[in-house]
Amino acid sequence: MSNEKLRLDKYLWSIRVFKTRTLATNACDEGKVKFHGANVKPSRTVAVGDTYEIRTPARKWVIEVTGLLHNRLGYEEAIKYYVDKTPEEEKVDKRMTESFHTGKRLSKTGRPSKKQRRDLNDFLGFDEEPGL
Repeated sequence: MSNEKLRLDKYLWSIRVFKTRTLATNACDEGKVKFHGANVKPSRTVAVGDTYEIRTPARKWVIEVTGLLHNRLGYEEAIKYYVDKTPEEEKVDKRMTESFHTGKRLSKTGRPSKKQRRDLNDFLGFDEEPGL
């Protein structure tokens, strides 16, 4: 087992850091995956004990490899193959938390009531409800 070889892009995909292997490969090529501060190629062989810094669109990761995972498994299994060493303040991307109100309702809050629609239409300057 000690002479197993596993590509970095396949490992990052299998532990569910990236949704597809192509995204993992592109992240490596674009310099978003680092090993000891240096950019790494997607074909780099992963070893237990390696620590990688990864920048994804959602957040920054610092992970330590604890096992080699060749196939993509469910989240509950995948998290057993790495230790997340990301500092707490970097776990949530600052761009996501400081976003401005876009006017869209939060998910799962339901449709606006008729009064809320009227108020919104008044605010936006519509004479009547659009689409009627």
